[in-house]
Amino acid sequence: MDVMDSQFWLAVPQIIAIDILLGGDNAVVIALACRKLPPHQRKKGIAWGVVGAIALRIVLIFFALQLLALPYLKVVGALLLLWIGVNLLQPEEEGAHAGIEGSTNLLGAIRTIIVADAVMSLDNVIAVAGAAKGHLGLVIAGIAISIPIIVWGSKLVLRLMDRFPAVITLGGALLGWIAGGMIVTDVKVQPRLVGTPDWLHYAVSAAGALLVVAVGTLLARRRAVVAVPLADLAVKGSPSNPADNP
Repeated sequence: MDVMDSQFWLAVPQIIAIDILLGGDNAVVIALACRKLPPHQRKKGIAWGVVGAIALRIVLIFFALQLLALPYLKVVGALLLLWIGVNLLQPEEEGAHAGIEGSTNLLGAIRTIIVADAVMSLDNVIAVAGAAKGHLGLVIAGIAISIPIIVWGSKLVLRLMDRFPAVITLGGALLGWIAGGMIVTDVKVQPRLVGTPDWLHYAVSAAGALLVVAVGTLLARRRAVVAVPLADLAVKGSPSNPADNP
């Protein structure tokens, strides 16, 4: 892709959407890592932590772009992306950031932000690499635009997601769409599709999107059904429940 290619400009909003949807935890990690810093150092901790996290993510995505050029690795990446999309549609577990410790010194907070971001960035790296289709400049542009949105606009983004659950569903569908596109562009799969109709690429992408939404929604409903009886049992088994007292 080049800047004049329409696919380039279609990929830009995809990468920004991916970074916002899968990078929402970054703002939480940054806040937790810097919470014990003196007030005058918090801005520095946030700024340098973000810079380090961005640089590390670009490096990781660069290697991911190179690896996706190997045979069948796009297929593996697509399967991982389908799983990530399904997981995105599941209810968020409480205490997901319980392991993030705050630091009382600036370097410690920056190190915590970078390490935590590296651990949490697998889904983001795979998704962005798939959407970028080998264009590192596109990756850098997408991250540069989305990181300020994540850090300084995270509260607004989270409110929109809470108020309009369809945003999350569309995000899962986007990951499934990208996964489908990754499968048909794998270096081993693509030659086998020579001579097939042009719409096949879009059909596989659409199938990936539908698969993520269908499976993710089904699993989320099952979890909700299981959670309600467990909550009822907890209430019935409580000593404060009059029904349990003789």
